[in-house]
Amino acid sequence: MGDPANDFKDEIPKPRGSGRGRKPPHELLSDAQKKANHIASEQKRRANIRIGFDQLVDIVPTLSHCHRSESLILQKSADYIRQLVDTKNSLRERVRELQLALGDV
Repeated sequence: MGDPANDFKDEIPKPRGSGRGRKPPHELLSDAQKKANHIASEQKRRANIRIGFDQLVDIVPTLSHCHRSESLILQKSADYIRQLVDTKNSLRERVRELQLALGDV
């Protein structure tokens, strides 16, 4: 038989983590590297915002042929969403009325 202390360790279930294990320690970045990382992150953030505004311009019909400042894009997008919600509610009401007329409800 082996050492009782070792036998006992084998019986205790090991806690399960995320499976990723421990990351190796990172080397500290220089100030120049930190600045470069920050600049790259900011450029990526701005590019993602630009992509989002471009997608809104593509989706919202009233934005297709006018000057498009960011504030105008947001205002027109909000108006369009309100219009879509109103249309959806009207269509739901119409469906309900038609179901009542047919006696399906």
